[in-house]
Amino acid sequence: MASAAPPTTEAGRRILVAVDEGEESVHALTWCLANVVSPAGGDTLVLVHARRPRPVYAAMDSAGYIMTSDVLASVERHAADVSAAAVDKAKRLCAEHPHLAVETLVEGGDPRDVICDAADKVGADLLVMGSHGYGFI
Repeated sequence: MASAAPPTTEAGRRILVAVDEGEESVHALTWCLANVVSPAGGDTLVLVHARRPRPVYAAMDSAGYIMTSDVLASVERHAADVSAAAVDKAKRLCAEHPHLAVETLVEGGDPRDVICDAADKVGADLLVMGSHGYGFI
């Protein structure tokens, strides 16, 4: 995680934080709360979570199992539960900062697209996200 100072310390910024179920996003959010958010208040933290689209299954997979609507509904409920848990965990961390306005945005799609679209949609001044360390960024 970078330890550079935030670009500005003026209040009133819209800070977008990408959250998922991984510890990397928790670390990024914790870092943001400690190092970026203005202690004077006025900042708005927008928590964005990308729900990956449900895979498309054929009526029968290669092993001969039939994917019924009940099974597909169960998969969808599980994905919704995972999303809710990730966002709730992030909101609990933010609750320790009562001066901070917090918004949430959960969108379905590829996380790369969802995060970039959300940054444009909410007019983010800053984007904070964790990394697994697999790539260059």
